Amino acid sequence: MAEGVFKRIVQREDATNQYIADSAGLIGYHQGELPDSRMKFFASKRGYNLEHRSRPFTRSDFDKFDLIISMDEQNYDSLRSKADTIEEVEKIHRMTEYNRKFQPTHIPDPYYGGDQGFENVIDLLEDACEGLYNELNKTEQQ
Repeated sequence: MAEGVFKRIVQREDATNQYIADSAGLIGYHQGELPDSRMKFFASKRGYNLEHRSRPFTRSDFDKFDLIISMDEQNYDSLRSKADTIEEVEKIHRMTEYNRKFQPTHIPDPYYGGDQGFENVIDLLEDACEGLYNELNKTEQQ
């Protein structure tokens, strides 16, 4: 979902040639699957079309991307354990570092919070992705 939110912001800002966003999981049992139908439903209500198929995080992602962003502390710790260098460790961030309106400690798993769980996650990701874009744009301008 975060990938779709960030891509929409980049399109809105006419910056699609400046940023690449992708999504990967740390657990491979959903590999190749589309997003959960409930998440697709709630995302579509806000105009997002989620068609990205799940793929596993790989070591080569450290080379491909400048930032590796986790949704929660468990994923953050798992990503750090995969890093081999200080440069790789420094690429890893928490999504909540970029939240501006909300101050969550993590992006919760929406699957246990009913309909409101999905709405809440989308709210948090929209806020964080705006903050991420602003942070990246500020860095680009310096």
